[in-house]
Amino acid sequence: MTDVPEVLFVCVHNAGRSQMAAALLDHHADGRVLVRSAGSAPADSVNPAVIEVMAELGLDLSTAFPKPLTTDAVEASDVVITMGCGDACPVFPGKRYLDWQLDDPAGQDVDTVRRIRDDIDTRVRDLLGELVNTGS
Repeated sequence: MTDVPEVLFVCVHNAGRSQMAAALLDHHADGRVLVRSAGSAPADSVNPAVIEVMAELGLDLSTAFPKPLTTDAVEASDVVITMGCGDACPVFPGKRYLDWQLDDPAGQDVDTVRRIRDDIDTRVRDLLGELVNTGS
Protein backbone atom coordinates (compact mmCIF):
# COMPACT_ATOMS: atom_id res chain seq x y z
CA MET A 1 0.00 0.00 0.00
CA THR A 2 1.43 3.35 -1.03
CA ASP A 3 0.73 6.76 0.44
CA VAL A 4 0.69 8.32 -3.02
CA PRO A 5 -2.25 7.32 -5.22
CA GLU A 6 -1.40 6.27 -8.77
CA VAL A 7 -3.59 7.32 -11.69
CA LEU A 8 -3.43 6.07 -15.28
CA PHE A 9 -5.17 7.96 -18.10
CA VAL A 10 -5.88 5.87 -21.21
CA CYS A 11 -7.15 6.84 -24.64
CA VAL A 12 -6.64 5.25 -28.04
CA HIS A 13 -3.69 7.24 -29.38
CA ASN A 14 -2.28 8.84 -26.19
CA ALA A 15 -1.87 11.96 -28.28
CA GLY A 16 -4.58 14.22 -26.88
CA ARG A 17 -7.04 13.64 -24.04
CA SER A 18 -4.89 11.37 -21.90
CA GLN A 19 -1.82 13.57 -22.40
CA MET A 20 -3.76 16.67 -21.32
CA ALA A 21 -5.30 14.90 -18.32
CA ALA A 22 -1.95 13.53 -17.14
CA ALA A 23 -0.23 16.91 -17.47
CA LEU A 24 -3.05 18.73 -15.69
CA LEU A 25 -3.27 16.25 -12.82
CA ASP A 26 0.50 16.18 -12.42
CA HIS A 27 0.53 20.00 -12.32
CA HIS A 28 -2.33 20.37 -9.82
CA ALA A 29 -1.26 17.43 -7.63
CA ASP A 30 2.23 18.85 -7.07
CA GLY A 31 3.68 15.45 -6.18
CA ARG A 32 0.68 14.17 -4.22
CA VAL A 33 -0.35 11.78 -7.02
CA LEU A 34 1.73 9.63 -9.38
CA VAL A 35 0.39 10.14 -12.89
CA ARG A 36 0.83 8.15 -16.11
CA SER A 37 -0.86 8.05 -19.49
CA ALA A 38 -0.97 5.49 -22.27
CA GLY A 39 -2.74 4.56 -25.47
CA SER A 40 -4.23 1.32 -26.72
CA ALA A 41 -2.87 2.17 -30.20
CA PRO A 42 -0.32 4.96 -29.63
CA ALA A 43 0.17 7.62 -32.29
CA ASP A 44 3.59 8.76 -33.50
CA SER A 45 3.39 12.13 -31.73
CA VAL A 46 1.25 14.34 -29.51
CA ASN A 47 -1.37 16.42 -31.32
CA PRO A 48 0.12 19.90 -32.08
CA ALA A 49 -3.13 21.64 -31.06
CA VAL A 50 -2.91 19.89 -27.69
CA ILE A 51 0.67 21.11 -27.24
CA GLU A 52 -0.48 24.64 -28.13
CA VAL A 53 -3.43 24.83 -25.71
CA MET A 54 -1.43 23.31 -22.87
CA ALA A 55 1.34 25.85 -23.44
CA GLU A 56 -1.30 28.55 -22.85
CA LEU A 57 -1.43 27.26 -19.26
CA GLY A 58 2.34 27.13 -18.95
CA LEU A 59 2.46 23.33 -19.35
CA ASP A 60 5.07 22.15 -21.84
CA LEU A 61 4.13 18.99 -23.73
CA SER A 62 6.63 19.60 -26.53
CA THR A 63 8.76 16.65 -25.38
CA ALA A 64 5.84 14.39 -24.46
CA PHE A 65 5.29 11.28 -26.56
CA PRO A 66 2.57 8.63 -26.85
CA LYS A 67 3.20 5.50 -24.80
CA PRO A 68 1.71 2.02 -25.23
CA LEU A 69 -0.80 0.67 -22.74
CA THR A 70 0.68 -2.18 -20.72
CA THR A 71 -0.83 -4.60 -18.27
CA ASP A 72 1.84 -3.56 -15.76
CA ALA A 73 0.75 0.10 -15.93
CA VAL A 74 -2.87 -0.85 -15.25
CA GLU A 75 -1.90 -3.25 -12.48
CA ALA A 76 0.22 -0.58 -10.73
CA SER A 77 -2.54 2.04 -10.79
CA ASP A 78 -5.12 2.75 -8.12
CA VAL A 79 -7.39 4.59 -10.55
CA VAL A 80 -7.65 3.96 -14.30
CA ILE A 81 -9.47 6.59 -16.32
CA THR A 82 -10.44 5.62 -19.84
CA MET A 83 -11.31 8.12 -22.54
CA GLY A 84 -12.68 6.20 -25.46
CA CYS A 85 -10.32 3.21 -25.52
CA GLY A 86 -13.18 0.74 -25.53
CA ASP A 87 -12.39 -2.81 -24.45
CA ALA A 88 -8.64 -2.43 -24.99
CA CYS A 89 -7.96 -1.64 -21.34
CA PRO A 90 -7.37 -4.71 -19.16
CA VAL A 91 -9.61 -4.90 -16.11
CA PHE A 92 -8.26 -6.02 -12.74
CA PRO A 93 -10.32 -6.63 -9.61
CA GLY A 94 -9.86 -4.01 -6.93
CA LYS A 95 -8.98 -1.19 -9.32
CA ARG A 96 -11.16 1.87 -9.60
CA TYR A 97 -12.18 2.52 -13.21
CA LEU A 98 -13.76 5.70 -14.53
CA ASP A 99 -14.77 6.34 -18.11
CA TRP A 100 -14.73 10.00 -19.08
CA GLN A 101 -16.79 10.69 -22.18
CA LEU A 102 -14.81 13.43 -23.93
CA ASP A 103 -14.56 14.60 -27.52
CA ASP A 104 -11.40 13.53 -29.31
CA PRO A 105 -9.21 16.56 -30.09
CA ALA A 106 -7.85 14.90 -33.25
CA GLY A 107 -8.63 17.06 -36.27
CA GLN A 108 -10.31 19.76 -34.16
CA ASP A 109 -9.54 23.47 -34.24
CA VAL A 110 -7.71 25.11 -31.34
CA ASP A 111 -10.89 26.60 -29.84
CA THR A 112 -12.49 23.15 -29.65
CA VAL A 113 -9.32 21.62 -28.19
CA ARG A 114 -9.26 24.44 -25.63
CA ARG A 115 -12.84 23.55 -24.57
CA ILE A 116 -11.86 19.87 -24.25
CA ARG A 117 -8.83 20.90 -22.16
CA ASP A 118 -11.00 22.99 -19.85
CA ASP A 119 -13.49 20.12 -19.42
CA ILE A 120 -10.62 17.78 -18.55
CA ASP A 121 -9.19 20.35 -16.13
CA THR A 122 -12.47 20.50 -14.21
CA ARG A 123 -12.66 16.69 -14.00
CA VAL A 124 -9.00 16.43 -12.96
CA ARG A 125 -9.47 18.96 -10.15
CA ASP A 126 -12.52 17.05 -8.89
CA LEU A 127 -10.58 13.78 -9.00
CA LEU A 128 -7.64 15.33 -7.16
CA GLY A 129 -9.99 16.51 -4.43
CA GLU A 130 -11.25 12.95 -3.98
CA LEU A 131 -7.78 11.43 -3.98
CA VAL A 132 -6.03 13.76 -1.55
CA ASN A 133 -8.89 14.76 0.75
CA THR A 134 -9.76 11.31 2.02
CA GLY A 135 -9.60 12.39 5.65
CA SER A 136 -6.37 12.53 7.58
